[in-house]
Amino acid sequence: MNPPSNRSRRLILILGDQLNDNAKALADFDPGLDRIWMAEVAEESTHVPSSQQRIALFLSAMRHFAEQLRHQGWPLDYSQLDDPGNSGTLAGELNRAVERWQPAELVMTAPGDWRVLQAIKDVAKHHELPLTVCDDLQFFTTVRDFSAHAQGRKQLRMEYWYRALRQRFGILMEGDQPAGGQWNFDADNRESFGKQGPQNLPAPKRFTPDDITQSVLNLVKDRFASHPGELTDFAWPVTRTQALESLQDFIAQRLPLFGQYEDAMWADEPWLYHSQLSVCLNLKLLSAQEVVQAAQTAWQQGLAPLAAVEGFVRQILGWREYVRGIYWTQMPGYLELNALNAQGALPDFFWTGETDMACLRDALQQTLRHGYAHHIQRLMVLGLYGLLRGVHPQKMHEWFLSVYVDAVEWVELPNSLGMSQFGDGGLMASKPYVASGKYIQRMSNHCQGCKYDPAQSVGSTACPYTTLYWDFLRQHQSALARNPRMAMQLKNLSRLSADQQRHIQEAATAHKATC
Repeated sequence: MNPPSNRSRRLILILGDQLNDNAKALADFDPGLDRIWMAEVAEESTHVPSSQQRIALFLSAMRHFAEQLRHQGWPLDYSQLDDPGNSGTLAGELNRAVERWQPAELVMTAPGDWRVLQAIKDVAKHHELPLTVCDDLQFFTTVRDFSAHAQGRKQLRMEYWYRALRQRFGILMEGDQPAGGQWNFDADNRESFGKQGPQNLPAPKRFTPDDITQSVLNLVKDRFASHPGELTDFAWPVTRTQALESLQDFIAQRLPLFGQYEDAMWADEPWLYHSQLSVCLNLKLLSAQEVVQAAQTAWQQGLAPLAAVEGFVRQILGWREYVRGIYWTQMPGYLELNALNAQGALPDFFWTGETDMACLRDALQQTLRHGYAHHIQRLMVLGLYGLLRGVHPQKMHEWFLSVYVDAVEWVELPNSLGMSQFGDGGLMASKPYVASGKYIQRMSNHCQGCKYDPAQSVGSTACPYTTLYWDFLRQHQSALARNPRMAMQLKNLSRLSADQQRHIQEAATAHKATC
């Protein structure tokens, strides 16, 4: 029996990071009985001060997807940010939609944010409506898969999860053995560019804003002018078609050298050989399966070397699926972890890019301009500085969530609080990712012309990274002594005299007070 004309059988909820029409929640969608609900709300841009690029990306992609649904003739209840009466919250807009359509059931794909899931559950409970949460088919695995993998293990390590998934899905396998006879090719990857720098870099695939995107850019400029970042260079893919073009462009132009240079940095070169596909993946304009398959096919056809393809596949099939499992099995308590008891404030220059540390300035200004930095900039420049300085891990998390266009909490929180800041005490990664300025010197050209010398830890030209590195080891040596992977670094610390360590401590304190 059909519901009355003013009622829907089911209200299908689609969030801003779920922009695919083959979701399980839509599997038996009936345009005559069901209705889709989407909402733009200020809360999603202000619970952390989202950058203008991030806001514009989500809104533009949502509006393009809404147009696609309308073109398909699917009934859609869509709240725009600037609609009169918009309540400003997801819960508020969903409440209004439930009152309008009086559905018998709410259905959604599993969201990427614990806070959002709780808000929707509260609305369903308030209206005494059943809420069906479907698996997200854009991933290889479910959270249940990860929970089963984690059960009974004293330690969780991505490598074992990754190998199990390679075998399960037949990715880069030759029978029951890994292609090439080894599971990873780190020894062949992660080179620096050398003095000559990157040569003949392919131009990034960028997209001129259409009318929908331009309207969004104008809205963001008007309503969120005080938010960090800028919109001048906005050119992200915002549709399925553009996402596929971006994938094809990466496979053809940058994948062959991706592995070799995946950890390299170069001043004023934000894109290098990185894919920038995290935006498309996290909005669900692309699925993890099709991205991995495209990379594997490139290897099979001789278009990209195995080392490069394995390094890329590891990021998608390994880390991406792993951090999702960590997030959903550890929340909500994960958000409050602070294993090193870091209590420092986030420096103001993280919001302006105004610092005389060349590597940090380049990464910050690039981030504010494009809403993007590649993984080694996030981990070993931006995150490293916060970790060494002792910034509260939740403050670092909020900043990462604010500024990056691809930031959704399920992937951002474990990577920032866990891997980058070691706030979880080693759940995500087996050791703190700490290094002196010498690492940045080895992997980039940032130190050339910088006023600071990465070989110096004290004095007017001492590199703050090097100063803070030794002071970090000094502060935490008792806790880190229990970690065998830190033995060499602590042994090097022990070679410093008491006077040297005291001078380093004084220099670190002075830096924190003035920067």
